[in-house]
Amino acid sequence: MLRGAGMFGKLALMLAATLVIGACGQSGGKAAEGEMALGAAEGAKVTVVEYASVTCSACAAWNETVWPAFKAKYVDSGKVRYIFREYPTPPADVAAAGFLMARCAGPDAYFPTIDAIMRSQVEWRNGVAPRDSLIRIAAAHGMDEQAFMACVTDEQAIKALETRTAAARAAGVTGTPAFFINDQQVQGRSLDELSAVIDPLLGAP
Repeated sequence: MLRGAGMFGKLALMLAATLVIGACGQSGGKAAEGEMALGAAEGAKVTVVEYASVTCSACAAWNETVWPAFKAKYVDSGKVRYIFREYPTPPADVAAAGFLMARCAGPDAYFPTIDAIMRSQVEWRNGVAPRDSLIRIAAAHGMDEQAFMACVTDEQAIKALETRTAAARAAGVTGTPAFFINDQQVQGRSLDELSAVIDPLLGAP
């Protein structure tokens, strides 16, 4: 039984039939498609892939406490290519709805939307329904409730999310956040632990 199932009705039923969920330890413009990446261009010397979920508390903590410094050191400087990959964790319908909405918000708004959803976890712990938080965030990107519901129940988009999730499982991901540096999974997630792997690959002292 999916914790939180039923919150989005059709979406929850479709997810129950298609998604294998991992454990916590993606305006009304064109939807974002494909890899969601920041920083250096494809083919960079170092590529860091994070598999994460918008409903994962550990992911939200990393987003708040490590990501700003990691982004400043490696992404904004163009030293690494950072790729965010979606891996829904329970409650599955909330995580999937968040990823689908972030893509509907458009390529330029994808990462700010993911950040806003992760930060809204504190609202959920204080009694705000996740659905209300998502609708509020959607409105900030030009989606009314009707557009939001159409976005998160789009069958083709849900199938695409399932394909991305299956690819994550095939890569060996079982929980979030999970980090891969140049296709090799690393266990550390602090800035120091990640830097210990990244800096030698960059040739940094």
